[in-house]
Amino acid sequence: MTTRGVLYVHSAPRALCPHVEWAVAGVLGTRVSLDWIRQPAAPGTWRSEFSWQGQAGTASKLASALRGWHLLRFEVTAEPCATAEGERYSCTPDLGIYHAVTGIHGDILIPEDRLRAALKRSQRGETDLEAELSKLLGKPWDDELEPFRYAGEGAPVRWLHQVV
Repeated sequence: MTTRGVLYVHSAPRALCPHVEWAVAGVLGTRVSLDWIRQPAAPGTWRSEFSWQGQAGTASKLASALRGWHLLRFEVTAEPCATAEGERYSCTPDLGIYHAVTGIHGDILIPEDRLRAALKRSQRGETDLEAELSKLLGKPWDDELEPFRYAGEGAPVRWLHQVV
């Protein structure tokens, strides 16, 4: 079963850009050429967006291929399909990688066991429940990536063709 998604490279040093393309091409099994534009939120870095289509699990493979690269900020999304929920991966140099399962409307679906574990850590005084829930929802990643998400001058425009 195929799905589709988007890779958002929020910031990458110029020297890393061809390596990102090679990694994405290796996962997708086809030549990839991204359109790079300057990232105003981090002078000296570049940004790109790439829509992809592939088997369920492709978002995970893309995130794995790109994770851990110093100074690379990215997100990968995948739409739900008949055999898999949607996914969202976010990655920053400081926070590492975040993964969330998403429903058909884009809502983050938090597994019951992760909620129970957060509640237990809070009850034992190991952490604050609000901070735990914030992490489960990806707020620290959203906070760090938000300035990079802004579509500055020259950024591509994404036209929506389907309304849910």
